[in-house]
Amino acid sequence: MITYDLEGKAALVTGGASGIGLASATMLARAGCAVAINFLAGDPRGPEACAKLAEQTGARIVEAPGDVGDAADGPRMVEQAVADLGRLDFLLNNAGTPATRTAIAPHELDRLTEEVWATVIQVNLLGVFRCSKAAAPALRAAKGAVVSIASIAGINHAGSSMAYGATKAGVISLTKNLARGLAPDVRVNAVAPGAVDSTWMIEWTNAQRASSIENALLKRRCTPEDIAEVVVFLLAGAAMVTGQTVVVDGGLTV
Repeated sequence: MITYDLEGKAALVTGGASGIGLASATMLARAGCAVAINFLAGDPRGPEACAKLAEQTGARIVEAPGDVGDAADGPRMVEQAVADLGRLDFLLNNAGTPATRTAIAPHELDRLTEEVWATVIQVNLLGVFRCSKAAAPALRAAKGAVVSIASIAGINHAGSSMAYGATKAGVISLTKNLARGLAPDVRVNAVAPGAVDSTWMIEWTNAQRASSIENALLKRRCTPEDIAEVVVFLLAGAAMVTGQTVVVDGGLTV
């Protein structure tokens, strides 16, 4: 694994209390980066994760409660995190939701309610734009970087629903345009995970999990750390990479 010296740097990780977000925050903190961890207000995992990470790494960890899916609260959270950190070098747009507990197959159109669509668009797509826009002045000043979590569902995979997939396809397009809009000061990339073993909201069946392993060339599911390793590379390294989406799926879509 590549290691980085990130002393004096600062990062904001949305949806950072578990899974890919927490794994990425942990790698950044272990490299010496100060990290603001965003989570929904009232989620007890947030303060617990922040306290544990600070104790484990000795890094400065800042709590950043807020709802990225809210047009006012998302930008407020970003601005407060930047103020608390004193600067911002890295933004990881990780917060997301499938808006359903069980996968919605493409033919199950009746289950794709207006509420499902509204929720995934507000959080998964508009949340990425709002947070990136609010963070842009600080990121420009620091010559920083943005990484957003997309999904193979946004490329050519059914995923949890077509609504979810549509928002992740939007993230991939948004990544390219944010890279254009924030250049040359800020690099903007995305990571598209495949099947990940984490505390995600979708309740996959054992058969579905087994299928994702069998169909992957590397014959296992991704861990949050597998994704985090690429996230940190795109944030802290990859000096000439921008506007790209890196698929990390063990060959599942190949």
